[in-house]
Amino acid sequence: MSVLPTTTPNTEQELADALRSAAESREKIFIPETLSLSKMSRVLKYEPRDLTIGVEAGLPWAEFAALLAGNRQTVPLDPPYFDQVTVGGVVASNASGPRRRLYGTARDLVIGMRFATLEGKVVRTGGMVVKNVAGLDMSKLLIGSYGTLAAIATVNFKLIPLPLEHRTFVLAFDRIEDVIAARDRVLKSVLQPAAIDIVSGADGYRLLLEAGGNLAMMARYESELGLAGDGSFDWTAVREFTPRFIAVHPEACVARVSSTLSDVAAVLASTSAPILCRAGNGVSYVHFADPAAANEWADRVEKQKFRFVFETGLQRDSASFAADFAMMGKVKDLFDPHHLLNPGRLYGRI
Repeated sequence: MSVLPTTTPNTEQELADALRSAAESREKIFIPETLSLSKMSRVLKYEPRDLTIGVEAGLPWAEFAALLAGNRQTVPLDPPYFDQVTVGGVVASNASGPRRRLYGTARDLVIGMRFATLEGKVVRTGGMVVKNVAGLDMSKLLIGSYGTLAAIATVNFKLIPLPLEHRTFVLAFDRIEDVIAARDRVLKSVLQPAAIDIVSGADGYRLLLEAGGNLAMMARYESELGLAGDGSFDWTAVREFTPRFIAVHPEACVARVSSTLSDVAAVLASTSAPILCRAGNGVSYVHFADPAAANEWADRVEKQKFRFVFETGLQRDSASFAADFAMMGKVKDLFDPHHLLNPGRLYGRI
């Protein structure tokens, strides 16, 4: 098998034709390296009053976010590598950030898409209406597939209005049990912050809460938490925590751990390495400077039945993922029997 020379389609049909041609000649295809969607970066339909938008997959995410912000709207996925990624890349990798706790992931915000297959077909799923999908929603399958099944051409989103006010509340602790207790008090309260993150480091543990609403709501938060909120807090360092760590550590290994809320404490206690924890939903990112430290940690937590997969640096995951990868492999064979499209892109396995 050869590798497809760089191709830059201008339309979804040209994208489908490029995939079919490559499949017929058994050429490997890597999106976006050898199949670039840079020319497919148009806004197709934007209805601010209906809170919906349809765009092409090659639209840079930063441009997309800026367009929406002009109408005080957002798609609150907050992906890392914010200034480098495209809409298609964010959706294909199911990337999300701090506000996942309140708004969910791409699977909760995408209402439709069109994608091109290796057979040269353009397939539509969903539409431009928020409550539109009945039966099998193929977009759910493509989200998080890392482009290993088909090439996303266009994406339709439901939009979220930006709150009138927002505040960030930062609480610092020396002990794991104290930061977890503070998180639990928030979860059991009437408060509904958009983000509940815990960041661990050499200086202890920080609980970061982001809240949005009117001034009365912000006053309620300050009363319940007993501290003033910061309306100018910059979440960029939190959103870009992993990219910045990788930039400093060339051999970095980053594991994503999925746990129950009650097991977040065990994840924090498992290592002194920096951890970024989405503490409201149990997803944690553990950062190791080198493979030796990462493997030592993985050997230990495997015995504790942690559910983890390395997103960067190692091709290793917990045994609990074996059945998942087996099922993913079967789906891959249905869409791409010769494994031409983005081979190895999904955690080095598919």
